[in-house]
Amino acid sequence: MRAIVKTERGAGAELRDLPVPKPPHDGVLVRIKAVSICGTDFHVYNWDPWAEHRVKPPVTMGHEWAGEVVEAGPECTSLKPGDYVSGESHWVCGHCLQCRIGQAHVCQNTRIFGVDVDGCFADYFAVPEASVLKNDRRVSPQVACVQDPLGNAVHAALAGDIIGKTVAVLGCGPIGLFAIAVVKAVGGGPVWATDTGDYRLDIARRLGAEHVLKVPQDDVEAAVAQGTEAGHGVDVVLEMSGAPSAIQQAMRLARPGGRVSLMGIPSKPVMLDIAEDVIFKGLTVQGIVGRRLYETWYTMKALLSSGRLDVTPILTHRMPFEEYAEAMELIRSGNCGKIVLTL
Repeated sequence: MRAIVKTERGAGAELRDLPVPKPPHDGVLVRIKAVSICGTDFHVYNWDPWAEHRVKPPVTMGHEWAGEVVEAGPECTSLKPGDYVSGESHWVCGHCLQCRIGQAHVCQNTRIFGVDVDGCFADYFAVPEASVLKNDRRVSPQVACVQDPLGNAVHAALAGDIIGKTVAVLGCGPIGLFAIAVVKAVGGGPVWATDTGDYRLDIARRLGAEHVLKVPQDDVEAAVAQGTEAGHGVDVVLEMSGAPSAIQQAMRLARPGGRVSLMGIPSKPVMLDIAEDVIFKGLTVQGIVGRRLYETWYTMKALLSSGRLDVTPILTHRMPFEEYAEAMELIRSGNCGKIVLTL
């Protein structure tokens, strides 16, 4: 089978021919139909400092996928050949404290497909049953394969009340754009969307964001003050960029008693005025990681199946599997939303 493999320490990856794996005893072998590229894949491909300290080549890349089960292991009980499936990128242990109390999204022993173990950028993918969920066949593979990052946005947006709430989304990368779509789908808004690039701000506008602001040119705080009741700020801030300035600004944009959900990952420590911008404002500040297993997946599945959540404007490029290097360069340019590779 073909596979995109991080073969050595350093930038790049190779398209290799590998043996088709066997299904695990408690899992399935999936024929992959579509995969999408995550920001994590981009970090691994570029071999940035995080990847250098985390990834041990050789490893097959990727963890966002949709496909069809072709073979089940002897201890697999809920899946069978022909099932149309996608999967969770976090392979959790099932026995640590967090897993046992319903917080598996912060499992102490999490392994990530395509990072710590072989991933899905291949014709076939061997995956444990516990990491696989069935798809509604009305949802195309091009959409079904982005549910892992979409689930990040669902988790962040729905981590508190959102219906009828004013919302600021800081950072319109793919997950930020997904967050706008989720907010609008469930009755939140108006939405203030910020980013540094015109391409993604145009997508935010098409998704229904009422206020689209380019940073640093536009005065985001003045625009939010002008557009919210008594100028006190928005009910909810979803910080999706990880930029230190945006994280600091998130606290100022939220109204007293509001919510700030932090998902963007900064590359260095961030200085905050905890007294003035958090404690005295009575903010609820949340760290958002991954998807709540598996509550987020079922919520997301219901939203997609109902037709209320349309993420297709964010899927800006569909490219052949072999053009992964071109796809990575397109991500580097910033002139794309989510890129799907088809097999």
